[in-house]
Amino acid sequence: MDALPKAALELAKKHGFKSLKRVDIDLGQILDPIPFGAEYGQLENGLTYYVRCNPKPQMRAALALAVKVGSICEEESERGIAHIVEHLAFSATKKYTNHDIVKFLESIGAEFGACGNAYTSFDETVYELFVPIDKPGLLSEAISILSEFSSEIRISAEDLDKERGAVLEEYRQGRDASGRLSEATFSSIMEGTKYANRFPIGLENVIRTAPAEVVKQFYQKWYNLQNMAVIAVGDFPDTESVVKLISQQFGQMNSPVPPITQEPNIPFHHKARFSCLVESEASGTTVEINWKMLNVEPKTVGDYKDWLIGVVFRSALNRRFTKISRRKDPPYFGCSAAEVELVCPVKAVQISSSCKEKNILEALKSVLTEIARIRLHEFSEREISIACANIMSEIESAYLEREKMQSSTWRYQYLQHFLRKEAVLGLEFEAQLCKSILPQLSVSMVSRYSEKLRMSKSSVITITEPRATVTEKDLQDLVSDTNSLEEEGKISPWEDDFIPDEVVQVKPTPGEIKHQAEYQDIGVTELILSNGMKVCYKCTDFKNDQVVFKGYSYGGYSELSESEYLSCMLSSSITGEIGQFGYKPSVLEDMLAGKRASVNTELGAYTRNFIGDCSPSDLEIALQLVYQLFMTCVEPEEDDIKRVIQIVEEVIRADERDPYYVFTNRVSRIKYGNSYFFKPALVNDLPKVDPKKACEYFDHSFKDPSTFTVVIIGNLDPAMIQPLVLEYLGGIPKLAEPVLCFNLDDLKGLPTTPPISIVREIVRSPMVEAQCSVHISFSIKLCGGTMMEEMWFAIFLSQLLQTKMTQALRFKHGEIYSVSVDSNFGYSKPSKTADLEGEMTIEFSCDPNVSSALVDIALDETLRLQEHGPSEEDISTVLEIEQRDHENELQENIYWLFQILKCYRSRLYTDNLGSTFQVLDKARSRARQTLSPLTAKWALQKILPYPCKQHYVSVTLIPETNRFRLLKHQLKTQLKEKYYGRYMKTVDKVWKVFARKHVSH
Repeated sequence: MDALPKAALELAKKHGFKSLKRVDIDLGQILDPIPFGAEYGQLENGLTYYVRCNPKPQMRAALALAVKVGSICEEESERGIAHIVEHLAFSATKKYTNHDIVKFLESIGAEFGACGNAYTSFDETVYELFVPIDKPGLLSEAISILSEFSSEIRISAEDLDKERGAVLEEYRQGRDASGRLSEATFSSIMEGTKYANRFPIGLENVIRTAPAEVVKQFYQKWYNLQNMAVIAVGDFPDTESVVKLISQQFGQMNSPVPPITQEPNIPFHHKARFSCLVESEASGTTVEINWKMLNVEPKTVGDYKDWLIGVVFRSALNRRFTKISRRKDPPYFGCSAAEVELVCPVKAVQISSSCKEKNILEALKSVLTEIARIRLHEFSEREISIACANIMSEIESAYLEREKMQSSTWRYQYLQHFLRKEAVLGLEFEAQLCKSILPQLSVSMVSRYSEKLRMSKSSVITITEPRATVTEKDLQDLVSDTNSLEEEGKISPWEDDFIPDEVVQVKPTPGEIKHQAEYQDIGVTELILSNGMKVCYKCTDFKNDQVVFKGYSYGGYSELSESEYLSCMLSSSITGEIGQFGYKPSVLEDMLAGKRASVNTELGAYTRNFIGDCSPSDLEIALQLVYQLFMTCVEPEEDDIKRVIQIVEEVIRADERDPYYVFTNRVSRIKYGNSYFFKPALVNDLPKVDPKKACEYFDHSFKDPSTFTVVIIGNLDPAMIQPLVLEYLGGIPKLAEPVLCFNLDDLKGLPTTPPISIVREIVRSPMVEAQCSVHISFSIKLCGGTMMEEMWFAIFLSQLLQTKMTQALRFKHGEIYSVSVDSNFGYSKPSKTADLEGEMTIEFSCDPNVSSALVDIALDETLRLQEHGPSEEDISTVLEIEQRDHENELQENIYWLFQILKCYRSRLYTDNLGSTFQVLDKARSRARQTLSPLTAKWALQKILPYPCKQHYVSVTLIPETNRFRLLKHQLKTQLKEKYYGRYMKTVDKVWKVFARKHVSH
């Protein structure tokens, strides 16, 4: 290999997976229990450690403290205590107090939440940090924080009272329809076990009243070093020094022997169990089947082969589900099979489907019939080959990226090794196993996996409906009928589609390069093609197996009239079902088997876009899809249109059941006026959809190449990129007349009428359980020669406000779980000359009873910053967080893609990409250099309305408390659909009479 020229070495490295040798399969071979690539061991006190050097991302470390303690360890009176301990860890420890841990993390650019967080599950609690390590002492300090979590969490009555509000709000957030259904579904699956009523969030009463002494006793009882592991993966110079740091921070600690824990009894059953859930706020109608089994990680090559058979089976089954969902009058809109971990000792094969209301039995019958069909007739050779090709493609991608895996990915693998005894084999050995095993899998081997999915194998069927339409007896009868059909052999074999060999049947005539420019400072090449398309590409080595691209053209929904808007807004969904690339979606998926290439379309307010992601080896396929997009004329087909409209109708009905629906609509109406662009679609609007108009608009949107600019970023072969671009992008025919061709200042703005004074509203919505959401927004207008710097100031101010709101609303008052602050200019019309308008929003959820007071606190804190400015420490934190984010982004292809697109779309762009990039980069530098307490105060007054309390929008969602209105709402939602029109007028009349007699004015 050393004798090969450099180019050949690079090629061998790039295509290493193809030359990777298969291994002889010994099914009895024990998989290595030592985790690959890690310095792994135990300290004398029982603490386990994993340390790995990993250069991606540079000068960063992903750390974790894993504790084998979760809610399953709690007694009935302790339900929620494990989660409370996790919260208290970031509040105060022996060394840190008053959320000093959070302040330290933010001071080094590790934003709380994104970089420092934790979770509590049934079986474990895990604390995770992602920190920079480019300065002396940072790694040692971060490991010190983990050591504090292990044994030095301070648990006083005062600490506990400060954190109860945040935990209660997290509890409240989980009590929406989705949370209630998840709990009910899980309880039905795990019925008969302790897990069924040990949800990590706990009980409201325990959260509100648990004394500090009870929390402390739980912490001291269960947090033992023998139950813990420290994981450190990062850009370290060596592992020995990190192990030494861990030993220094943890080595002097000792814990009593942890209590002996018994695995909870898991009763498996030989008859199917059924659960019918009715949820008036449900987002849809679903059928879910779980087949429970022991969660045993592979210990031998034979175990690994069995696991791989399951992966192939589910891949092939999902392909069938997708094809069924696209048939005429399908039984479900979507259906998928997956293997999921329910709790540490139990996993399940889970099949989930979503369907129309009142279509539960058809959906369930289809799923059970398909599994029975496989038992009777097996898969076809082609189905298995397609599934294996797709799996092999995923393995190849992981193998090619093995040297550039993120530290957080390795951290996760070592966590699983400690918590689940999951083997960490290393991607090279795992790729060899897959290359050796997959070709040996026969159709019969894979098809036999369906025997695991018999209804006698600890199966649980759970259905969810907004209104009850079926009973457990209906489900039992259907299962029995399907079993009888299988026993009698009355299920016919599967019939598959014809699949063309090539995406592009007739290769296009390549275009030519009319102009080429090189921008050396940013490593970019720009081409103007003979059909007028502008293509810009940048070769990077951030990832071995990634190329991303995006093409855009000006002119979007804002150019449409109100009468056109609804049809055109659905055009992407309608054409997506028909086939935007000249083939039915299910056929195209088969054509792309084993390929890593995808292209999607996106129609927006001001632009039309296509977005792609592919492997470097499949760039030609991805560009062929773009060529097909421009060459395809989509013709509306009745069955596809009907299916899309049904899906949209179900989505609208689900939205209307959501208590947040009226809230989000009211927020939009207040902020943007009564504009059709922001109005939600109603079921009654759907008959107005013109499928022909929708397809025509989509075709015109991707027809004229001369209006598009395309940016391509990734691991590109310099010798191949231009020929491919010329053939498939340059080969798109130039039109005789331009189509949807707009200059920047020709664009129409969205029809909006924002408020010009204070708007403060309460929105009441009927709810099953109390939820509350707060939206505060300030209008922003940027203008003049300092606009670019002011945009950066808006970003800095968003971070500043988020930090200060978290400190005020969570850490000081203890009333929220999290707060989001964001600046948004998305609805402002692109222009070379016009002002840039946008908004800054503050959003959080809380107890409805304190929502008004918290709005006042948020406004007071914003006004205080406007009048007095932030501190030097605040500014330092904002700059550090932004700088650390920027350093990470510079190593990502997606960042460069959007930065270059941002340059092209900037009002400063004048046909010189390099100079525009430099101007924008300098604007960031100037904004950073000039940001100080004084300039931040100036920006808060200039960019936001000043004083802010004289011009803002505040909308708060709270539960409907009028019991008579709630009764009316419940009557409406419970009436059968077919009776709605007949009885609603009567209900309204009765209600008016009833209200006059009983409701006080």
